[in-house]
Amino acid sequence: MKTMMVKTVAIGGLLLLSSTAHALTWSDTFIGYRYGSQFSEPGNSDDVEKNILQLGHVSGYRYGQNFFNLDVLHSGDEDPAKSSDDGATEAYLVYRHQLHYGKLFDEPLAFGPVKDVALTAGFDLNTKNSEFAPQKRFLAVGPTLKFDLPAGFLDVSLYYAREWNHCGLDACGLGDNENDISFDAFYQFNAAWGIPFDAYNVPLKFQGFFNYNAPKGEDYFGRETKPERLIRSSLMMDIGDMVWGDSNQLWVGAGYEFWRNKYGNHDVPGSDTDAVSFNLEWHL
Repeated sequence: MKTMMVKTVAIGGLLLLSSTAHALTWSDTFIGYRYGSQFSEPGNSDDVEKNILQLGHVSGYRYGQNFFNLDVLHSGDEDPAKSSDDGATEAYLVYRHQLHYGKLFDEPLAFGPVKDVALTAGFDLNTKNSEFAPQKRFLAVGPTLKFDLPAGFLDVSLYYAREWNHCGLDACGLGDNENDISFDAFYQFNAAWGIPFDAYNVPLKFQGFFNYNAPKGEDYFGRETKPERLIRSSLMMDIGDMVWGDSNQLWVGAGYEFWRNKYGNHDVPGSDTDAVSFNLEWHL
């Protein structure tokens, strides 16, 4: 597991260096906050309250673009930390890098509603101080179709993916002190969007992503995983533009998370989520 973590961080570092070696042509960085009381965790029949701090960044450079997001999630006592009555804390990091065909070869690979094609690669890293103690390491690579919209963006990707993880429970049937797992290779379908629009002179944006993960083999208990579907979306209002005239600074709105067969789990409490959240973004 430690070797895989080093390899993952090394790949991420190389991708970052490849992009920062060239001047950024545009960037957007924000600090976010989400709150909801209807989240779920596999094996837990209770609704879980979560306060989520977020650091997000997206930027473009000569040959493509970067996306970085770090969520720090603090649960209520319904989802306790190991050997504690306090809620668990989780950190989840996502990084994706796109190389654009049009920027590499000076002419976009456009067809129909698609304005260009990109090659995307990246990773996810996760850790949580719960009894389960997950340590997710996820790698993905594949093509991305970049759709031509009047405003905003819509990216659709198909990734070849691998995941490595950890289970801290004695019940995990992976052998003595060998609770690390390497899942089977699988594919992930991803769509990500951010669409600004006005309604009755109110500046709004609809944003989010959808992931479909194919089955990834057996889990920690020897059960076959099932397809996983996750939608995380939000409708946001540009309060900064309405109140003091600075657009894309302070956004406030509502979010919704739809998750089925969370992490590939099924037929257990907490494997499905339907959660409404309060969302806030402060763009720097």
